[in-house]
Amino acid sequence: MSDQIKIQVELREDFGKGASRQARRDGKIPAVVYGHGGDPVHLLLPTQETTLAVRNPNALLTLVRDGEEHLVLPKDIQRNFISQTVAHIDFITVRKGEKVVVDVWVHVDGEAAPGTTFNLEEASVPVLAEATHLPESVTIDIEGREAGEHIYAKDVTVPAGTTIELEDDYVIATISETVEQDLGEDEETEEPAVVGAKGGAAAEEGSED
Repeated sequence: MSDQIKIQVELREDFGKGASRQARRDGKIPAVVYGHGGDPVHLLLPTQETTLAVRNPNALLTLVRDGEEHLVLPKDIQRNFISQTVAHIDFITVRKGEKVVVDVWVHVDGEAAPGTTFNLEEASVPVLAEATHLPESVTIDIEGREAGEHIYAKDVTVPAGTTIELEDDYVIATISETVEQDLGEDEETEEPAVVGAKGGAAAEEGSED
């Protein structure tokens, strides 16, 4: 379930690419908070603390500014393509008891029948859950599943109060027969060169010294 993390933030007053680059050099991440019909709020968040917090993309954060607290969820996290550091975050405001749709990882339990291969078609799925009680993952059980079987959205196990936002017959995973690759017979290896008394390869007949 979601853990609430409190982060002290400050109002962002300077805008533009130059201001954003300067903020990052100062150890701050530019961010915008949307939601509930209010105007977007532009903020600066501490880089190290925020980066650790959003390792879980569905982290529930409490942003604290001038003594006021606001519950938010990450909506979009932009990262530097090369360094993968967080460059900008869009948040949405949430309230206790409010339900939101988020993507969560699919956890796999069990092993399929011998001689079969398990294929996960969807690594994550959308679920509807309370913003303050978001699951980290949902579960599918493939124990003993035979080739040709499918695991559908209706087969996914979700925590109480959570529903999967997919049609019942949406395929999450498939089981297929293991295909053995025919690599053919090993090619005959070449005979090793004859080594002369001095350690070098023996010269061919008729060659010069």
